[in-house]
Amino acid sequence: MVDALSIIPAAVLRNLADKLYEKRKNAALEVEGIVKQLAIAGDHDRITAVISLLITEFTYSPQANHRKGGLIGLAAATVGLTTEAAQHLEQIVPPVLNSFSDQDSRVRYYACEALYNIAKVVRGDFIIFFNQIFDALCKLSADSDANVQSAAHLLDRLVKDIVTESDQFSIEEFIPLLRERMNVLNPYVRQFLVGWITVLDSVPDIDMLGFLPDFLDGLFNMLSDSSHEIRQQADSALSEFLLEIKNSPVRLLFTVKSVDYGRMAEILVQRAAALDEFTRLTSITWIYEFVKLGGEQLVPYYADILGAILPCISDKEEKIRVVARETNEELRGINADPAEGFDISAILSIARRQLSSEWEATRIEALHWIATLLTRHRAEVLSFLDDIFDTILKVLSDPSDEVVLLVLEVHACIARDAPQFRQLVVYLMHNFRVDHSLLEKRGALIIRRLCVLLDAERVYRQLSSILEEETDLDFASIMVQALNLILLTSSELSELRALLKGSLVNAAGKDLFVSLYCSWCHSPMATISLCLLAQAYQHASSVIQSLMEEDINVKFLVHLDKLIRLLETPIFAYLRLQLLEPGKHVWLLNALYGLLMLLPQQSAAFKILRTRLKTVPPNSFNVAQLKQTSQIAEDSDMNQVTGNAHNVINFEMRLQQFQQMQQRHRLHTKSRLQSCNSTSSNAPQVRRQEEARRSSVVPDQTSLPPSRSSPRGPFQH
Repeated sequence: MVDALSIIPAAVLRNLADKLYEKRKNAALEVEGIVKQLAIAGDHDRITAVISLLITEFTYSPQANHRKGGLIGLAAATVGLTTEAAQHLEQIVPPVLNSFSDQDSRVRYYACEALYNIAKVVRGDFIIFFNQIFDALCKLSADSDANVQSAAHLLDRLVKDIVTESDQFSIEEFIPLLRERMNVLNPYVRQFLVGWITVLDSVPDIDMLGFLPDFLDGLFNMLSDSSHEIRQQADSALSEFLLEIKNSPVRLLFTVKSVDYGRMAEILVQRAAALDEFTRLTSITWIYEFVKLGGEQLVPYYADILGAILPCISDKEEKIRVVARETNEELRGINADPAEGFDISAILSIARRQLSSEWEATRIEALHWIATLLTRHRAEVLSFLDDIFDTILKVLSDPSDEVVLLVLEVHACIARDAPQFRQLVVYLMHNFRVDHSLLEKRGALIIRRLCVLLDAERVYRQLSSILEEETDLDFASIMVQALNLILLTSSELSELRALLKGSLVNAAGKDLFVSLYCSWCHSPMATISLCLLAQAYQHASSVIQSLMEEDINVKFLVHLDKLIRLLETPIFAYLRLQLLEPGKHVWLLNALYGLLMLLPQQSAAFKILRTRLKTVPPNSFNVAQLKQTSQIAEDSDMNQVTGNAHNVINFEMRLQQFQQMQQRHRLHTKSRLQSCNSTSSNAPQVRRQEEARRSSVVPDQTSLPPSRSSPRGPFQH
């Protein structure tokens, strides 16, 4: 075994451990000369012995000055070896790397200096230790000593130069090390990492883009760093990668077919929900570019991407909203097929979840997606209908008119099938029943829109069918009044009104009249309106005559007032013109006079109707003519003239139906009052309650005199 002490003079060894830098430096030069001579002689055993002595007696010594001297000595030995240094690197480099974690900052500084000098000599042969060196530099970049940081930066620049020149550098071995450190929060380490990513990406032979998913999340994490410089560096690196992707679509598509695109998509989707605005904007911008470039290759990630886009459409930052909308349009423009992996169920699930968003714009786009899927993949969407139908129905109560109109379009598309149509109408009626404010504020909007989308006759028939079986009589009355008002005033229902006008002359009109009549019986005024619209004036007069048992309260008079005012609208222009021929329309006059007799004389409605009736041509009819007309009608009923639909309508049965329904309402009102009175503890209290009730329903005596509060005869001059 070679004795290293015989090779290096004792004085040199003493100076190598001296506290003075100059003495250590001179001793190192002596070591360099000795090693150089040994290298020339090819005596590598003695060189190994010298290096071992420097390591064991100096770099691992408990004395700081010895460790400093050992580091300088190892660097000097490497310089002395020159081209022969590579075969001794495995002996020289480890103790230097070990010194990077020394407690003494000066030792760490000399370790940086020593490794710098070693690297300058060996250059590319140095790469075998790259991962260990990178790990050490990563730690030193955040060193507490400024001098050590400065030395580490110098060493870092040299290592970068060596790596960019080397053909031995393995990016595959380096990426796990990089990925492991990407989530470190220290700002110095972050700058160090971004620097390396940028440098490696600039090397043509290194495919950093292929490994982008491994460190993409870390870069996005740096976008919200408190340091402006770090945010800027991370953004610059991300912009460069995005530019490479945009300029290499063919390469991107190749990558898409592997697992990489999915990993990046997951990262971007997650970052699109970041609290930091800059991070959200950057991630949504990346998603937009991916959607444009990826096209059909994005099919497996549609749901995740949509889940990220929809909330951003309502972002408080305008730039994010703009990019999100553009991305949404691009994504919706791609017509994917379930056979290609397009997950309709996942898309519907995302859209359904976003329907409960607090933001109107997001809810609207979610509905647009459901509508788009229904248009393109109706059968598949309907197969998942049980999962989303209840949620879509609830949106009918949305505070936004635009959302309600759009969800009605979606419902109309679904409700082409009879079961879904009835389910929609049943749910709608349920909502109106439990929330009268919805009926009051949105009822007309919803009903009118459904009539446009789903055919007015179909909608009204279904509503009538449901109301006919309604057990809540108070709600049924309110609902019928609302439907009747919509029927008489909405332009969307003009064809339905035209059909009803022909109820006495064609089968289609008669059938519709009978269908509506069953439920319209819940409201006397609605029933009368329907008869006037259908020109069934004789039956209208009979209905009015039957109201003698009706409780003429404020509610009744309010509805009657509305009817009188409706008679003055353009909808009933034909009826007013028929008054020019009173002899031909005796039952119309009889019905109108019947309504007049129900009104208090001091009311505005009484004055309106009386003024109208005064314009009827005088002396053109008489009671005898009324009897003659009635007899003709009876004879017509007996003869059942062929082709006249009037003869098919059994008005006597209809009147009985109306009277029975009104009797149910009266019994219901009586039962409700008795229930309220039964809670009273004594008779005086019952009387007080009854008096209070009567005062609430009896009109103000100044406007409705007692002498005019009861109905008169139906026909009077």
